[in-house]
Amino acid sequence: MLADKRILLVIGGGIAAYKCLDLIRRLRERGATVRVVLTPAAKEFVTPLVVGTLSENPVASELFDLTSEQEIGHIRLSRESDLVVVAPATADLIAKMANGLGNDLATSLLLANDKPVIVVPAMNPRMWAHPATRRNVARLAADGVRILGPAAGKMAERGEEGLGRMVEPMEILAAIEAFFAEAEGPKPLAGKRVVVTAGPTHEPIDPVRYIANRSSGKQGFALAAALVKAGAEVTLIAGPVALADPVGARVVRVVTACEMLAAVEATLPVDVAVMAAAVADWRVDAAAAEKIKKGPGGTPTLAFVENPDILATVGRHPALRPQLVVGFAAETENLIANARGKLERKGADVIVANDVSPKTGIMGGDRNTVRIVEASGVTDWPDLPKDEVAAQLVAMIVEKLG
Repeated sequence: MLADKRILLVIGGGIAAYKCLDLIRRLRERGATVRVVLTPAAKEFVTPLVVGTLSENPVASELFDLTSEQEIGHIRLSRESDLVVVAPATADLIAKMANGLGNDLATSLLLANDKPVIVVPAMNPRMWAHPATRRNVARLAADGVRILGPAAGKMAERGEEGLGRMVEPMEILAAIEAFFAEAEGPKPLAGKRVVVTAGPTHEPIDPVRYIANRSSGKQGFALAAALVKAGAEVTLIAGPVALADPVGARVVRVVTACEMLAAVEATLPVDVAVMAAAVADWRVDAAAAEKIKKGPGGTPTLAFVENPDILATVGRHPALRPQLVVGFAAETENLIANARGKLERKGADVIVANDVSPKTGIMGGDRNTVRIVEASGVTDWPDLPKDEVAAQLVAMIVEKLG
C-alpha cells in the first residue's frame, strides 16, 4: 500500500521515541522509503546505528554536517519526501514549529518544508494541558498540520496518568496510509462490500495435533489490503497465520474449515467474494479428546470426512450469491484442467490458478505466478510479487463490476 512512498520521519526527544523503531519496520515492510532525522535529544533515547539499520538509509541529525550541507541537506531532506511525520512531537518541538524557530536540523527542515506534515504529540499530561501548548497546537492545526493524538494512559513517570501518550505505531501507520489513500482521489470500489478468505485451516486430530498445509496467507492478506485501498469495505476471514491485520479491513480469525464457512456465511450478502484460502479438504471424523499415545495396538487408524466446500457454497448460493465470485486453485499437476473443472463445479466466475509444486516456492513465498481461468479462456500473468498480483486482481475486479 505504501510502495514507492517516501516518508521523512523526525524523531523528537521523548521516551516514546523507542516506538518509532517499530513504526520504521512496519513502513519498510509495506514498501515505503524512510529517511530519519533525530533531534539532539532523540539520540539520548534511540541510536543512529539502530535507526539507520532499520530504515536502511543514513540518519541525519546535525545541521552543520559538512557533507550534507554542501548540498543544502536540510532543504533536500524534506523536498525529496512525500510526507513528513514528527513523532514523538515533544512540547518543545511543537513550540518551535508553531513559532517558526529553526536552530537545529529538525526545526530547520520543517521550516523549509513544502510537504504535508503529521505531528504525533507525546508529553506529560500537564504539559499537554498547559495553555502555551494548547495555543501552539492550535496554531499548527491552523497552518494545515495534521495532529494525531495524543492518547490517554500511564506515563513513563511513576504515578502519572492522563492524556499525553503517543499513539501506537499501528495507529500512526493507519494515519499515514489514510493520508495517501485520500490523496489518491476517487475509490473505484467505494460502497462495495467484499469478503476475502486467506491462509490455511487447521483440522484437529487431538488436542496437540492437526492436519494443515503450507499456506502462509500472504496472497489473501495482500488482496485484502489492495481492496481496502480501492475503497471497498473488506472482511478478511483468516486461518491460522503469522501476519499483521491489514489496516482498514475487518479481520475475523478462525481455525477450522467449518469455522471459516460459518464466518463467510455471516458476512453475506456481499458484492464480491474472493476465496483465496487453502482450506483443508478433509477433517478427522472424531477428534480425540486427549492426546493419542503410542501403545501396543500399533499405529492408530484415522477416519476422515469431507470438509464443507466454501467456494461452492458461495458460488451456488440460492439467494445470496455475490455479483462476482473469485476462487483460487492451488495445484501441482494438470493446472488448467483442474482449474477449469473447479470453475464449472463450484459456480465461480474466475479461478486464479497457480502451480504450488515445491520447486516453485509460491506456497509460503513472496511471489506468485498465476493464470486467470474464465469460461471465455485463460490469461497468463508473469511472475510478480504477491502485492502486485493483488493490485492486478483488484483492477480486474473493478473492470468486471463495471
